[in-house]
Amino acid sequence: MENKDMVFGIHPVEELIKSGKDLEKVFIQSGLRSPQLAAIAGYARSKGVVVQYVPLEKLNRLTRKNHQGVVVFVCQISYQVLEEVVPMTYEAGKMPFVVILDHVTDVRNFGAIARTCYAAGVDAIVIPSHGSALINGDAMKTSAGALSLINVCRVDNIKDAIDFMKASGLKVVAFSEKGNKNIWQSDLSGPIALILGSEEDGISEACLKRADEHLVIPMPGDIDSLNVSVAAGIVTFEVVRQRMTTIAI
Repeated sequence: MENKDMVFGIHPVEELIKSGKDLEKVFIQSGLRSPQLAAIAGYARSKGVVVQYVPLEKLNRLTRKNHQGVVVFVCQISYQVLEEVVPMTYEAGKMPFVVILDHVTDVRNFGAIARTCYAAGVDAIVIPSHGSALINGDAMKTSAGALSLINVCRVDNIKDAIDFMKASGLKVVAFSEKGNKNIWQSDLSGPIALILGSEEDGISEACLKRADEHLVIPMPGDIDSLNVSVAAGIVTFEVVRQRMTTIAI
């Protein structure tokens, strides 16, 4: 059965582009040269979409049909612009609440995080253009529809996105097992952006350097780290708890 998120063949991909739908990822056969393929690659790059040149065998594993050297994955959502979401949140009388996913690649983790973020009232999830989970059918299913409802902002450079949020008045807080302060000891009630790292490498050093705080979730047990989607649930609802406590006071 063909993946419904996937379109292949030069003409179908050209028609997909004309339709204006967002592309998630583009695979083009290495060594294959044609004006049409060059145009597809150029369009994708202009939209910040990852283009990978891969061996013929890779494309043949994706589909056994005549792909003509190009396979495209279609985005299941419409990405939003971070520089528009943050001001609009302030204008609506709210304190921005953003979650930054630093190269989280597992689609089910991503979907679960999106579901949690939507439930917690997060205004936007920020992901990098390169090295992030595909927003495909599995991610949509795991999110229980949340990915269709929450703002997802795909950025070329997470460091620049963090700098923008800090300049916009958001406190940027990183969470990992190497944090130097307990999560319960920090004020998370104001405008805030939370950084969560990838399943394998955690948060990049460049992001950590830009964070205002680096916090840890206390774990009395023998395991020293949590699944990123579980960690997302804990930290986002700590923000919810603190904001509700502040309002109650």
